[in-house]
Order: sequence, then C-alpha cells, then structure tokens
Amino acid sequence: MNQKIKYQLLEGDSKVSLPDNLVFGRNFSNHIFEMDYDPAEGGWVNAKIKKYEDFNLSPAAMSLHYGQEIFEGLKAYKHENGKIALFRPEKNFERMNRSAKRLCMPEIDIDFVLEALKEVVRIDQDFIPTKEGHSLYIRPVMFSTDPFLGVRPSEKYKFFILLSPVGPYYPEGFKPVKIMATKEYVRAVRKGVGECKTAGNYAASLLGQKIAKEQGYSQVLWLDAIEQKYLEEVGTMNIFVQFKDEVVTPPLQGTILPGVTRMSVIQLLKNQGYNVNERRVTIDEVVDGYKDGTLLELFGTGTAAIISSVGRLKYGEELLKFSDDEAGELGKKLYKEITDIQFGRAEDRFNWLTFLD
Repeated sequence: MNQKIKYQLLEGDSKVSLPDNLVFGRNFSNHIFEMDYDPAEGGWVNAKIKKYEDFNLSPAAMSLHYGQEIFEGLKAYKHENGKIALFRPEKNFERMNRSAKRLCMPEIDIDFVLEALKEVVRIDQDFIPTKEGHSLYIRPVMFSTDPFLGVRPSEKYKFFILLSPVGPYYPEGFKPVKIMATKEYVRAVRKGVGECKTAGNYAASLLGQKIAKEQGYSQVLWLDAIEQKYLEEVGTMNIFVQFKDEVVTPPLQGTILPGVTRMSVIQLLKNQGYNVNERRVTIDEVVDGYKDGTLLELFGTGTAAIISSVGRLKYGEELLKFSDDEAGELGKKLYKEITDIQFGRAEDRFNWLTFLD
C-alpha cells in the first residue's frame, strides 16, 4: 500500500487515569486507526489515526443486514524497561485475511496494518496498564458498509483498530472456571465459517452460554454438530485435555478457531517433550478418563484469558470436579511461561514478540 497515515489527534490535556479495577472490555483509549475499502478508488484508502468516536453509518449498511463482519483480538504489554511488546500480531492478521477470504471480503496488507497498529499503540501507550495480569487488548475489525439491500458481497468496507485497557477476562482471575458441555445447541459445522473469527459464530453461541451461566457455569464446551460427541472448543478458547500419556486438543477441521495461543501452547509442549496430539476426542473419553484416573487436567487457551484451568465440567448427569480454588499444574505452568515471555520476564526464545520501535 502506497499511502501515508493521516493524523486527527485529540487536542489539549491527554493525561490518562485508569480505573483501579479494570473490567474487561469496558474502557477504551483516546484514538483508533481506521481506513476504508472502495474499489472505485483503488482499494484501501483514507488511512488515519483519529479520536475515538461513533461511526456515521448508513442504516442500509450491508453488515447490519447480512453479517459480513470479522475481527481479531491480541494484546500489548509494557515491560519493566519501558519497552512495549505485541504478542505474535502477524499471526492475527494472517488469520484475519483467511477470514476475509472466506467471507468474500478484501484482504489487508499485513505489513502496513502492523505499522499502523504500532503507531496507534505508541500514541495511546499511557493506556497500557502495568498492574499484574493487566494489558492492552487490541481489537482489529472489518465490516461491510455498502448501503444496499440485496444478498451479495459488499463492495465497500471499513477496517479499524480499537484499543482497550483490560484486567483479567474472568472476574475470578486465574482460578479454575466451570464449563458445561451441551447437546442442545451447536456452534458450527464443517465447511461452514466455524474457523473464521466472524460475528455470526459468537451470535450462535449466546443462547447456550446464557443457559450455562444461569446454571452457574462460565462457558459452554461445544460438541461437534453432526454426531454431537466430539469436543470442539469452548466459547472464548480452545480446549486441551491432559491424559496420563498425552495432551490432546481437537484438530483444525474447519469448525474451530485456529487460536494463536493454541498454536503457541502446542509449540511449548512439544518443545518440553510432551506427547501432544491434535486428534478427535469424545466427551465419553473425557468422562471415562476422569472415572478411571487417566484424565489429569482440562484447560483452555485464548488471547483474552491466556490459560484457563477447568475446575468443573458438567455433561448431562455427569459432573467432573477438579478444584474450585487451585488451577491445574500444567495450566499454571503454561500460564507462567507464556505471560513471562509476554511481559519480558523470560527470554523470548521463539521470537514471538514484536516491539514498538
């Protein structure tokens, strides 16, 4: 892309005062990056960093009617030496382009958008919290803007990057979460859009999640849509199962999100000599492993919470209890290893961090 970023920054006092107890997703920084896609103008144009404000959007914008919307989630961390690090941002933008291709949306220039991301984070770096377990959550989004009522791919799009200082995703912090498996609803089917980070996948999960929360569970463990017996993923994270002789996570077959944290955990486990397998695992295998003692631990991986140890899993009449207070041993180990790299407390031996210049 041969265009320069324009700046429309806030004027006056920009002193930042963050709340003591940051709730995930409730606070936002002063600026966003945005650009528009218009084929009549040659593609992506009007790149700018501007103050955070509402969009002016047509009621006929196609995203409001036909759901052409994709997004990503990643984080920025401030190290003790003052350096600011992004965790594997190129992987998020590569995944965004895969989502865009599947939903007939234009791809982004990863190098240009990564530089734009660095710039907006640099401008709003005072919004990066330094409290333990806190970070700056980054939400890149693309949605269709063509004002047209008719089912076809839009011709025009908006892309933007939103910044949000956050505390722990779960209010209980790094403690075990309770999840519930269900056959009542499904999230995605093979050859659909389950592997894309698109709004419709999350809309499809809301009712199941609402019912789970009413029963005291944080998230739903989704099963496959056809046979309804194979583990797929949890609402906001990929799932891992530790048996005595292997660590298993469901394979990428088009129905689950190819998580960046999932990818990183697999690399860490293999590097440490664990027998890691991406294979189909049934809910019955999990229940049987719990009963005969071969199941050691369940945990989830995702950008928001990093690692979430599972304290309880409910499936029909079965209730698998691990601990309501203590995270599992492997989950704790992985959480420390990843966060130590992210916050600069350990060597970045895999070259996962991208630093702001």
